[in-house]
Parts: sequence; C-alpha cells; structure tokens
Amino acid sequence: MDWTPTISELSGPRYQRIVEAMEADIAAGRLVRGQQLPTQRALAKTLGIDLTTVTRAYTEARRRGIMEARVGQGSFVSETSARRAVDLPHPVAIDLSMNVPPHPLEAQLDERIIAGMEAIRAQSGLTAYLNYQPPGGSAHEREVAARWMRSRVPHAQADKLVVFPGAQTILFNLLAQLARPGDIVLTEALTFPGIKAAAMRLGIKLVGVAMDDGGILPDALAKACRVHRPRAVYLIPTLHNPTTATLSPERRSAVAKIIRDTDTILIEDDAYGLLDRSASPIAGLIPERTYLATTLSKCIAPALRVAYLVTPDSDAQREMRTYLQATVQMPAPLMVALVTHWIESGIADRIITAIRSEAIGRQQLAQRALKGFQFVAKPAAHHLWLRLPDDRPDVAAYLLRNGLAVVAGDAFTVDGTPPHAARVSLGAARNRSQLTEALRILVGALQKPADTRQIV
Repeated sequence: MDWTPTISELSGPRYQRIVEAMEADIAAGRLVRGQQLPTQRALAKTLGIDLTTVTRAYTEARRRGIMEARVGQGSFVSETSARRAVDLPHPVAIDLSMNVPPHPLEAQLDERIIAGMEAIRAQSGLTAYLNYQPPGGSAHEREVAARWMRSRVPHAQADKLVVFPGAQTILFNLLAQLARPGDIVLTEALTFPGIKAAAMRLGIKLVGVAMDDGGILPDALAKACRVHRPRAVYLIPTLHNPTTATLSPERRSAVAKIIRDTDTILIEDDAYGLLDRSASPIAGLIPERTYLATTLSKCIAPALRVAYLVTPDSDAQREMRTYLQATVQMPAPLMVALVTHWIESGIADRIITAIRSEAIGRQQLAQRALKGFQFVAKPAAHHLWLRLPDDRPDVAAYLLRNGLAVVAGDAFTVDGTPPHAARVSLGAARNRSQLTEALRILVGALQKPADTRQIV
C-alpha cells in the first residue's frame, strides 16, 4: 500500500519530521512490519520536497532500526528493532546459540526506553539514580514488583522480595547461601549452563535427576533426595532449558510434596514463566520452602539486568539482601527505575505480549521448516530441542563451519553421556528472514550424508 506521511503538524527539520511520522504510523498500526515504503524519489515528489531530504530521512530511519533496505527490492518497514550483529566470532554468520527474546517492531523498545527515561527525568530527575541505592531495591520498587507478580505468585510481598541484577546473580548467591563446598544440589539431568558454572566456582556438586518429555520424574527425584540428602533442588519447570518441557500440574504437586517430605529447599528458576502464564509456579504450593527467581532477560531483554527473587520469608529476604550487597552491591538503579515505570504503566505487559506473539510466530516457522525431523518445542518458547542423527556426530561442527551456531547437548549435561541433540534458539535471529536462512542451513546439514560432511 502507498504511504504518505503527515508532517505539517510536526516541528523540526523536514527529514526528522518524516522519520517521526514513520515512527508514529508504525505505533498506530498504519504501517506494518515488512510493508514496502515509497521510493525516495516518489516520496519526494508526493511531498514536494528535495530528494536529498528524503534520502536523509531514510538514512536516519535505517539508523534507528525502523526501516531496512533490501538490495534490488526497495525499502521496507523493519520486522525488528534489533540491530545487525557486528561482533560475531569467525566463522559465525548467524548465531542461534544465545537464548534471547526476539525484539519485534511491535515491542517498540527504542521508543519506550526513551519515553520511560523522559518520564523518570520529569518525575525525579535522572541524577537521583546515580548514587548508591538500597541493596535489593527500594520499598516502592519491591512493592511494585510484588504486586505485578501476585497474579502468578499469590504470596509475593515486598518484604519477601529482592531485586537482583539478573538471574545469574540470584543463582550464584543462592548457592553460596544454601550450600557449602562439597555439598550436593539436585537438578534435572539436563540443565541451564549458568547453574553449572556457578556450582563449579563454589565447589558444589550437581547431581542430575532423570527426566522425560514431561520434565523431571517425581519418582527419580524422591529417590535422589533420599540417597543424596541434597542441600537444595534446582528446577526449571516451565519451558525447560534446553528441552522446553513444562511440568504438568500433577507433577508440580508431586514435586512440591517431595520437597516438603524430604525437608529440602527448592530453587525454582522461572526464567520463562512469563511466556507461558498458564503454568503456575511450584512456589505457590510450597512458598515456605521455595526461592523463586523471575527475570526479565527472557521476556523483555537480557541487558536490563533486572530480576526478582521471592524468598520463603522476611528473614530469608534480609539474608539475601546481605549477600547481594556483599557481591555486587545493588542492581543498576536506572534500569530498575525504568522497569518499575514500565510495570506501573502497563508497558511491561505490552512488551511481553509482543515478544510472546513473535516467539509463537517463529515456532510456527520452525515447525514448517523442520517437518519430518525429531525435535520438541512449545508454542511460546524461544528455543527448540533438536535430536541430531545418531550416525552423524559432526553435525554441530558442520553447522559452525557453514556459519550457523547452535549449542550441542554436552553444554547442558550434568553427568553421564551427553545426548546427541542441540538447542536451537529461534529468538536469537535478528528477524524472520534471517531465521528462515538459518533453518535452511540447518535442514541442509541434517539431510546431507555423513561422508560428504567429514573433513580429512
């Protein structure tokens, strides 16, 4: 469809007014992702202005990430606000190894960051957040977060909540507080590499518990608790990393009973819970025995470095604030202020909705591309778990030689033999076009005979 910006009511240089009109029309839905824009010459003629002005406007729109040029095709509204990666290690051209959320244009992250900072500046001034703040967040920040979380975690209260700079810091501090070198912590047989790294640094032994497509097996967990008497159990019960398994309500109840009966502690990693709100955290069943970690890294953006820990009681909350202060002092105050503003204004939920919708679209794209291959996935997950051919042990290395990075199963294995599988992070692709190309490379590698891929 044709697009003619309305710039007469805007102020500033004409090129800037064109860009602002483009942003406004995208936000209002008058321009949609992938929509072709007029040629520079056609728009200049329509508006009765110099071609150089439109050229400057299109250049600025590309710089802001709201427009992209396709060689031989023209200019289009961008699918995403994410910028093209410029620091990928050789020979990676497309990196599907990092499990990050996509940034669809509908999330309007650039605009909302700017507007959010302006709202904070108008209310209290930005310099108010350049000094030391209370470790674990102010009373107001904790109350806003607790109120937001109560739809999924009814027992969330400000005096039980700590604001952390990311979930990894939560995990490291929790392990340091709950266990000592040589102690055992149980996890799923496949688990988040971050907990493996933290445990190794602290001298804590992880023991993997058997799981199936539905997640951890309650009988196996009960036996492991009796045998090992662990200091804690660490689980990712919703959209498990890497398998995407989500525990059923029945298994959640069984796990809660085991934790209570064996007098142990649950560390519940709810990194992906906001992408699947139908799954209620186990913490709701045993709040007195659960540390629940919720992060914005997987549902908004990892670089915000804002995560929330709901503790069993106020004493545990004070203890974790002490650990936080001793390790990293506090989360970044400006980022916490921005997130708090987004939560209070409802913007956080709108961003998450846009990201969840994009995740669903990417999963549908992957389902079509990988039809006939063995993999497991969930509709709103940012990743899928792909079974690799048993007779082709070099698939991951072959993919890397062809410019595509995924993560092989050994990165997630706690003990025993790594599965011949790979986590493919769909959210890491800059847009759906890049994801389509990545999946094309992936399918080609899976179909290629083993002897033609080996290097002698």
